[in-house]
Amino acid sequence: MIVCVAEKPSVGKEIAKVLGASKSRDGYMEGNGYQVTWTFGHLCCLKAPEDYDRNWKRWTLKDLPLVPSRFGIKLIDDKGIKKQFNTIKKLYSGASEIINCGDAGQEGELIQRWVMQLAGVRCPVKRLWISSLTTEAIRDGFRHLKPQSQYDSLYQAGLARACSDWLLGMSASRLYTLSYPQGRKGEKGRVLSIGRVQTPTLAMIVGRDYEIENFRPKPYWVLSTRYRNVVFASDKGKMEDQTRANIFANSIKGHPFTVVSVEKKEENELPPQLYDLTSLQVECNKKFGLSAQQSLTIIQSLYEKKVSTYPRVDTKYLTDDIYSKCPDILRKLFSEKSLSLDGSLLPDLGHLKKSPKVFNNSKVTDHHAIIPTGESPSRAGITGMEGKVYELIAKRFVSVFLPPCRSAKTTVTGKVIDITFKTSGRTVIEQGWHRIYSGSGIESVKKEQILPAFERGEEGSHTPLLEKKMTTPPKRYTEATLLQSMETAGKMVDDEEMREAMKENGIGRPSSRAGIIENIIHKGYVTRVKKTNLVSTSLGRELINTIHFELLKSPALTGTWERKIRLIEHGRYDLLSFIKEIEEKLKEMIKGVSQDPRSSYGSVMDRDNDPLIGKPCPECGKGVIRKGPYGYYCSRYKDGCKWHKKK
Repeated sequence: MIVCVAEKPSVGKEIAKVLGASKSRDGYMEGNGYQVTWTFGHLCCLKAPEDYDRNWKRWTLKDLPLVPSRFGIKLIDDKGIKKQFNTIKKLYSGASEIINCGDAGQEGELIQRWVMQLAGVRCPVKRLWISSLTTEAIRDGFRHLKPQSQYDSLYQAGLARACSDWLLGMSASRLYTLSYPQGRKGEKGRVLSIGRVQTPTLAMIVGRDYEIENFRPKPYWVLSTRYRNVVFASDKGKMEDQTRANIFANSIKGHPFTVVSVEKKEENELPPQLYDLTSLQVECNKKFGLSAQQSLTIIQSLYEKKVSTYPRVDTKYLTDDIYSKCPDILRKLFSEKSLSLDGSLLPDLGHLKKSPKVFNNSKVTDHHAIIPTGESPSRAGITGMEGKVYELIAKRFVSVFLPPCRSAKTTVTGKVIDITFKTSGRTVIEQGWHRIYSGSGIESVKKEQILPAFERGEEGSHTPLLEKKMTTPPKRYTEATLLQSMETAGKMVDDEEMREAMKENGIGRPSSRAGIIENIIHKGYVTRVKKTNLVSTSLGRELINTIHFELLKSPALTGTWERKIRLIEHGRYDLLSFIKEIEEKLKEMIKGVSQDPRSSYGSVMDRDNDPLIGKPCPECGKGVIRKGPYGYYCSRYKDGCKWHKKK
């Protein structure tokens, strides 16, 4: 029997339908020589510290950094998960061949490999790799199954990510919680949660909030002049000195305005690129006010309903092999009544444009950009917000095959004495791809003023304008702008080599960023204000202010690790070397905290090294010795043990 394992029940049932496994069993489908089962996402996780060493259950500084000699996995403690794992394990034991049908990416590979390891799989394993759940895509994927070993480096990369998060989270959270135990006012203490991606993300929000609160508006003056009822801006820019600004404004009074050049240039505005996950989440936040998690849920649902391709992608390009499928997808989109596409916009399918801005094999990693599959959204029951998000994907896909928006831009330069003034205007010649968005509010042509006809050398009177303005603070982060900042976090790094290396990574993976945002909100570090703005709480600020190990708050650390994980995925870096590198970085962090005069590191270490603490109680023999502010006592004091010893 061939056993297939998908990541979710919905995906497993779609695969079973294609394979002819139509008999429903408890936790799987069966038929036609196949058994198709599924996980519920993660069934396994890395072991807890106490699973490696029972002494690690107690939080002590002397045990840091926590680095297992060998990482292990265990089943998540959940009744439903245990039941499904036992079902999978039983199917595995009778399998002649296993097909890994997990989501095609690092996380999907990790989920399935861990289950196989825990189940003790010994038979041959093949890998299904698909970008959509259409019948055609599934069938094609089964015709081109690969040996699972071909994806070993992908698994190693997923494992590297999990291990790095464990190492930093376990050691750093204990280090800072124990070394800075003061907690918030009125509280007995609080766990300070540190994360590889979480902490620099929080630091960005906290930093932005401080910028806003410490901002003091300053006046500045802008010089312009009105000639033939058109406002021309001067080349003096923002002038902070009012006296200087007045001198310039007065100097041009009574002198004629002379047009020195009239430049006309035709410009082509190309369609925007296809969506990757982050750019689609950004668009959903801007257009519909959806959180990153809400949009991810919808985009995942569209994938599972077979109307769009695999969503957790970090590229905006398609591979060359997709080109031949595009005419059929376009034909189906224009026949879909729910989209209401103007038939005159249907590209010439026999001579479809193949732009390098759209098709580029070298820019595609695991999967191509998010595009519609051609399956009917109305038949799939796509309505409401799902329908709006699907429309974004569909119209963006159509737009990349349409002509550019052609416009004529006119730039007029004038002078008064020796001060230069400029203005510009634009006239749309041909809307091109903008036509697909007419009246939808999704995209709109940039509106610029229409200029009268100017001639070089003409001159006349004008009216100088000196306007006082005030500087404005930066805007609060929204989920859209935060996602963009996480993607482009390398720009915040000073080191040029590191900045270049982070261009393709940012911080976090596209698929994990929504979860990171939700996590820092759930932990009380950040709150949503007016539904869209993200504002740090006093607890979030306290945490960031406590961390003086700057690298921990910087995108540089997680950016470096993201780059190493990517190298592991491509077989160009070793997992064990990566773990060793992290261990050294943790030791550096611990040293920094130990030397911080604000920390309680020294006194806590003295307590941890006390030879009495943790030994069996000499009176009852059941409890262990603990230490309080007044001396030693038995852990079973609530059960009646009276043993104590003064300091």
